[in-house]
Amino acid sequence: MADNRKLPNEHAKGTRRMAPKVADELPSFNFILQPEFPVNALILATEALRIANQNSGRELFRWRLVSEDGAAVRASNGMWIQVDSDLPSMPRAMFTLVFEGNLPTQRNSPKLLNQLRAAARFGGSVGGIDTGTFALAQAGLIGERETVLHWEATPTFHERFPETKTKNQIYLIDGKRISCAGGVATLDMMLELIGRLYDPALANEVADALVHTPRPAQTVQRLGDAVGPRKALSDRIVAVMESNLDFPLDLDGIAAKLGISSRTVVRECRRSFARRRCGSISGSTSRPRATSSFTRSSASRTWRSLAASPIRQSSAAPFALSSSKRRAPSAPASVRSRRRRCGLTSGVFLSTPPRGLDRGVPDQRVHSS
Repeated sequence: MADNRKLPNEHAKGTRRMAPKVADELPSFNFILQPEFPVNALILATEALRIANQNSGRELFRWRLVSEDGAAVRASNGMWIQVDSDLPSMPRAMFTLVFEGNLPTQRNSPKLLNQLRAAARFGGSVGGIDTGTFALAQAGLIGERETVLHWEATPTFHERFPETKTKNQIYLIDGKRISCAGGVATLDMMLELIGRLYDPALANEVADALVHTPRPAQTVQRLGDAVGPRKALSDRIVAVMESNLDFPLDLDGIAAKLGISSRTVVRECRRSFARRRCGSISGSTSRPRATSSFTRSSASRTWRSLAASPIRQSSAAPFALSSSKRRAPSAPASVRSRRRRCGLTSGVFLSTPPRGLDRGVPDQRVHSS
């Protein structure tokens, strides 16, 4: 039962009585920690509840840390966090939230999924933080609802659960289902819950204590996704590549995402990264991935990879000739040698080879000096 006893100084200036908007019990949270979970999200969630209790002068919220076997759990930063309970002895709570990070599916055991189903069956709210949404989907608790998870994991999630729609926002509270992108978004979600359960003014006090300006749920996860002046094409190309880190797109895929041609993508990369020699064009008929070694910490590496990508110009093998003096090699072997020497620093593209080149004979239209 909710504790409605008056505090001794309840009527003192600057204090107010807090009563939960839900009856029969104090709001309680089970935080289930999975290996490699994001510790920053857990700290923000627990600190929000602690500060709410501290500022109100009494216990408004209860929470418990849970692991599958009751042992300490290693966070993504290497810290080991002690827990209060294992899954079998986990008490029933109003909110059950799964904290997951770098291992979104590897450790989601049948025991965990059954506990989530039980929590939902008994009327509790069930949610996933960061990549914890994978566990909800595996347990069959999302259904036709939309959901939210960290943007880096979204492509992998769509591969695993193609029927489930995701939203590009920081968190989503949909009835008894909660999903959050993790990180600082966890604090925004907790402030929303505190405001709903008690008072928005209390949520604002918690935000002030943590020096944070609350954001609405619909806030997009990344600055580059914010609505505003149209971004440069180079920035849009990088954004598409960064949003597909787990499954990198090939050149055609990037062009299709942007609604432009493959030539335009490569031309923009060369223009924006003109200081680096782009290298020669391969005559292979297969188009390799636009990038093989780019990481989200280096946009310049993205440019190098894409700028050096081969392009299939036409059914015939493309090549580059010197702009100062055009010469046609006399044999295919010479064509390859010429390409290696010339590169693209002063090359000129030809959509089709000169007449006779594909038959291994000199072109009669180009004469040696």
